[in-house]
Amino acid sequence: MALIVQKYGGTSVGSLERIRAVAERVGRARARGDQIVVVVSAMAGETNRLLQMAADLSDAPDPREADVLVSTGEQVSAALLAIRLRSLGYPTISFLGHQLKITTDSRHGAAKIKAVDCERLHRALSDGHIAVVAGFQGVNPDGDITTLGRGASDLTAVALAAATHASVCEIYTDVDGVYTADPNICPQARRLDRISYDEMLEMAGLGAKVLQLRSVELARRFNVPLVVRSSFSEESRGTWVGEEDKSMENVLVAGVTLDQNQSKITLTGVADRPGLAARIFGPIAGAGIVVDMIIQNAGADGRTDMTFTVPRADLRRALEQIRSIAGEIGAAGIRHEDQVAKVSIVGVGMRTHAGVAATMFKVLAAEGVNIEMIATSEIKVSVVVNAKYGELAMRALHDAFLGDGAHALPEELG
Repeated sequence: MALIVQKYGGTSVGSLERIRAVAERVGRARARGDQIVVVVSAMAGETNRLLQMAADLSDAPDPREADVLVSTGEQVSAALLAIRLRSLGYPTISFLGHQLKITTDSRHGAAKIKAVDCERLHRALSDGHIAVVAGFQGVNPDGDITTLGRGASDLTAVALAAATHASVCEIYTDVDGVYTADPNICPQARRLDRISYDEMLEMAGLGAKVLQLRSVELARRFNVPLVVRSSFSEESRGTWVGEEDKSMENVLVAGVTLDQNQSKITLTGVADRPGLAARIFGPIAGAGIVVDMIIQNAGADGRTDMTFTVPRADLRRALEQIRSIAGEIGAAGIRHEDQVAKVSIVGVGMRTHAGVAATMFKVLAAEGVNIEMIATSEIKVSVVVNAKYGELAMRALHDAFLGDGAHALPEELG
């Protein structure tokens, strides 16, 4: 008997008809003799609806009360699925985050899991029950409800799989796996049979929306096998996400990602001396703004320019911080561009093949796409371009590295 964790996203439980379909799928898995833990998201659109209600009542809703509010979306989904499974004859019990209990810190809206108590869950499974767990939520040491951040039902599922030593964590969503690129932008994108944790981490962090970044980090840390499947197809084989193996090195590029929610800030005429970077980025980090790419130009006459990117939604706050810092450090000026995109290629095969970045730059040059910033790691190359060229760049790179003629690239690159 295997213990399997299944997670169903908001579109998978978006209506009563879809909840019925999920219940039938879960029932079939239980009928095979496996122990089943199901994690559910709120019905599609419900979290946004609840947050809008709070915003209509307050310009700045209290974070604790907002968590109390939005956590009800998953509570509804869990109860409805448990009700349906019971009606089909399967003993089922639903749990909220505080009932299990999933202990977190006290950062409302973006809490981190500290511990998972599986005693009650194991007792339910031993008694022959299917356990349905409300995702996205936990409880802090004071007993207050917390939420883990948008899309964090994935994180709940992986945490439970890790804590229970589950055989696999199956993530059911509205796509049938992880694709080489966004199919809506690249019609030639294809589903990957396998992808490594490291590749999936890079892709999730670079804009791919299939899996939540923190869930992949946790899966890698505890070696939880993941399978991404469509909840709307019985035939979907999905994509396996796990440890890297030798065969993966034969694939030069696993995927191309596009993040169109980036903005760029340049601080000009900064004194080129130790400690200035800390003066600039310390207050930005203190404001909770994530800085992505950073480039410092070579200094001239003791002065340099510092360019960095932030999420577009944080541009205004980042500029407020920079304007107050610029005067203190004697910077010459500030420029910003709110419409930039980050295009990236990802693949563990880059570790053993030279010239990947050079080929990427040639492809973009041939399309007339100007590169504004570059960042690399062992298994990725990212460039920042003007937002209007983002989709063009993504398609061109996908054609070059993953299209019909891409099989010739590894030999060409040596």
